[in-house]
Amino acid sequence: MVRRDAPTLLNYVILPNLLLRLSVVMLRRGLLAWLSRVGVLLVVVCCCLSLLYVITCRIAMPGGPSRPGGVGGAPIGPAGREGFQALLQEREEQHQQHIASLKKQIAQLKEALQERSEQLKGMQDSVEKTAGKGTVGDVADDHSHSDLQEFLRSQLSRAEIHSGVRLPSEYAVVPFESFTLQRVYQLEMGLTRHPEEKPVRKDRRDELGEVVESALHALNAPNRGGDKTKASKVYTPSDFIEGIARTEKDKGTLYELTFRGEQKQEFRRLLLFRPFGPLMKVKSELVETANMPINIVLPLSQRADKFKQFMHNFREVCVKQDGRVHLTVVYFGKDQMNEVKGTLENTSRELNFRNFTLIQLNEEFSRGRGLDVGARAWKGGNVLLFFCDVDIFFTADFLNTCRLNAQPGESEFLRNNFLFWNHFCIDF
Repeated sequence: MVRRDAPTLLNYVILPNLLLRLSVVMLRRGLLAWLSRVGVLLVVVCCCLSLLYVITCRIAMPGGPSRPGGVGGAPIGPAGREGFQALLQEREEQHQQHIASLKKQIAQLKEALQERSEQLKGMQDSVEKTAGKGTVGDVADDHSHSDLQEFLRSQLSRAEIHSGVRLPSEYAVVPFESFTLQRVYQLEMGLTRHPEEKPVRKDRRDELGEVVESALHALNAPNRGGDKTKASKVYTPSDFIEGIARTEKDKGTLYELTFRGEQKQEFRRLLLFRPFGPLMKVKSELVETANMPINIVLPLSQRADKFKQFMHNFREVCVKQDGRVHLTVVYFGKDQMNEVKGTLENTSRELNFRNFTLIQLNEEFSRGRGLDVGARAWKGGNVLLFFCDVDIFFTADFLNTCRLNAQPGESEFLRNNFLFWNHFCIDF
């Protein structure tokens, strides 16, 4: 039984297994041989293509040998000759364009040189004519001088110096800048910057220095009889107090400078105008401030402690130093009224000061209402009103500045420090 089944096992199990293994081995060997042949064939094809590409590029290369023959002296074909000729023609055109550009630049330089030479010759001729001018030259010079004077007069008449100009609104007003020898107070930046410009720009400093120097020269010039306000005092930069300036784009720059006079309460004011040309002296006048009293109108409600501080500064500046000030206090309500009244009475008794008025209103505090009532309460003659607040700290120089910059019926003085409120101390 066992012997009979052995051939069956060999035929159906072992033999197929052997055949399968044999076919796998043969398949592997055939595949490897086929892949090696394909690889060799691809390498040969790549080499041929590379050789063909190199030969083609060398034949058509425009920058090849400049000899009539190619590599090794072989003659260049018709296609190579045409490319070489085209390259030479292109290079020649580029050189011709560069030469034409250089010739054009040379012509322009010659023309500019000739123009400058003519200008120089004309200047020399004018200098010679000026040196030995005759009647014709005098007429021409007089004509040009009259034209210049006419232009300056027209600019001066258009500026707001002798008369004002009607404007559509307050936004069209060109503000003035205030300046001293050390500082410039400007309003161009509005509230985005502090009005005091420090340090002052060099060009601005030179401009204002020239203006002050011109004003001093005008003040110290010898009296020729035409100016009755000439004084014997020799003015120096230390006499300069302050000035204001305003530039209008289509007219020029107006300068108004104030100097100390010969007496304590006398000042000299000069107006200078620069109509986009040399400075011109417009007017020189004597300003007398001895008879210019100031009425300080102070609206107040409670705040008795602040009022004591205000009165301390008022005593030192207005009573002891200036002496030409009247104080009008408009008090709202009844709280702390006795303290405010007592402070005024103490000042009056100690310094023999009677120039004050106390008005009480049983109303809610209103600054505008207080200023209106205080201004209307004045029964004397013409007076300069100074609208003040209890937080303000000012000096005697500021009072003189108010007198110098405010004119009855013409101008009022608004200091830009009001825009920068400080509830602790505001220093003028």
